[in-house]
Amino acid sequence: MKSIFSITRNKLEDYFLEKGEKKFKATQVFEWIYRKGVRSFDDMTNLKKETIDMLKEDFSFNEIKMVEKEEDELVKKYLFELSDGNKIESVLMVHDYGLSICISSQIGCNMGCAFCQSGRLKKIRNLTVDEMLLQIMEVEKDVGERISHVVVMGIGEPFDNYDNFIDFINIVTDAYGLAIGQRHITVSTSGIVPKIKLFADLESGVNLAISLHAPNNKLRSSLMKINNAYNIEEIIDAIKYYLDKTNRRVTFEYIMLKDVNDTDECAIELSKLLKGINCYVNLIPYNETENIEFKRSNTSQIARFYDILKKNNINVTIRKEFGSNVSAACGQLRAKVEGE
Repeated sequence: MKSIFSITRNKLEDYFLEKGEKKFKATQVFEWIYRKGVRSFDDMTNLKKETIDMLKEDFSFNEIKMVEKEEDELVKKYLFELSDGNKIESVLMVHDYGLSICISSQIGCNMGCAFCQSGRLKKIRNLTVDEMLLQIMEVEKDVGERISHVVVMGIGEPFDNYDNFIDFINIVTDAYGLAIGQRHITVSTSGIVPKIKLFADLESGVNLAISLHAPNNKLRSSLMKINNAYNIEEIIDAIKYYLDKTNRRVTFEYIMLKDVNDTDECAIELSKLLKGINCYVNLIPYNETENIEFKRSNTSQIARFYDILKKNNINVTIRKEFGSNVSAACGQLRAKVEGE
């Protein structure tokens, strides 16, 4: 049975029309579940009994269960168990502009990035729309506050779960859904070129981030298997297509790995690669894990890398670190609980 949290309002309108009902009932249902927090069709008092019975026959209220929570200053990390027993992670971060959540999009990941803890668990399946959405809703319920920003950057590759991701975005941004503005949402991809172009064609206001992590193909292929399918030149071409379509600045994420991709030469090469592109680079201090041999770059070298990019007129930031006392890396809390 389909979860009521998995259906967009447009699709729910189509459902009602097919059943011979008025399509405005879709908005009524959305108001009950997203505005009033109702978890039973019987509580939707402005719907007729026949309509309620019809909804009960075709839809369910799926749930995810919080099984673990770690907290540090300005950050909470959650482990959720899904109905089939699989586990996923979400991270809540407190910023001066509001609460931001980083959600997962898959159980495991097939991208196989060498530095990534979550990639150690091969993809089991895509998350359904409701399983992505309920991460936000359950965390809001836990903290008793509204989440204002969403980052789809947790376990999994969202563009490898593209159709569910798009429906998720439609519900999150719907004025009768979670009503979070498109510009407050960021999706991160490791570089699935056809989906970047497909996403560009939507001309969405959702922010796009590219996990780059290297300035040349040889180094990137050693860190990220996907580079063998879609190399840097193809990614840059797709980004230029995206910029032409949307006129929205792109973020390039760059994890700083000690003595691997943090050299002055890499900084100079990266500056040349991104010259003239409407973007900024987000330098990310690496979260070390006991299962992976990479080390985080020295703070001084991160600053030096930053300075080289700046001097070459590349917009650059250093990501604020959260959760030094929690299982900070994606997949780390799940792995710890599962005993991996």
